[in-house]
Amino acid sequence: MFAANDLPILGILRNIEEKDIAPLVEVFIKTGIRHIEITMNTPGAELLIRKMADEAKGNLVVGAGTVLDSKMLFSALESGASFIVSPSTKKEIVEYCVNNSVPVFPGALTPTEVHMAWDYGATMVKLFPSGMYGPGYIKALKGPFDSLKIIAVGGINEGNVAKFIAHGADAVAFGAGIIRPVWLEEGKFDIITDKIRQLTTNCREAL
Repeated sequence: MFAANDLPILGILRNIEEKDIAPLVEVFIKTGIRHIEITMNTPGAELLIRKMADEAKGNLVVGAGTVLDSKMLFSALESGASFIVSPSTKKEIVEYCVNNSVPVFPGALTPTEVHMAWDYGATMVKLFPSGMYGPGYIKALKGPFDSLKIIAVGGINEGNVAKFIAHGADAVAFGAGIIRPVWLEEGKFDIITDKIRQLTTNCREAL
């Protein structure tokens, strides 16, 4: 899903409101973040996915996260989601996406789960929660699973992103640690911009 010139970074949006869409799109375009996930347990997620894609005018790739079952999957795809992310691995979700050429990122943690998700055809395996296990865990997984593509999710921030990349993460995702709900409420998009710029700078240096 990540093109050659794209930063391998995914932004995760949860419980945002419609008023946040336009300023967030501006922030992402300004900081070079192209891939954005809106979680399906966000109120009005389907509308927000459409709104963000429309507002971005082709400059962002907008997908759906926290997709837990087939009903959520079809709802996300009908809303225009370009990719699917889940905190766990459900075979029917992964196989549907693979058969319909939809990038899919199922969640897994243990070696058995990670191997299973990859075998099902995951675009990348969402290693979650990565922050609790650290960059060294990814390096250990990449020993036996050297062809595995991993996106590290959970606890990623500007301070540790370089270590995750250096230890073998093929991509990373950030969420509320950088796009903090209180900053959204207070309209502090300048702080969010600065945090993302620090993250992207540190990521580039580690690539």
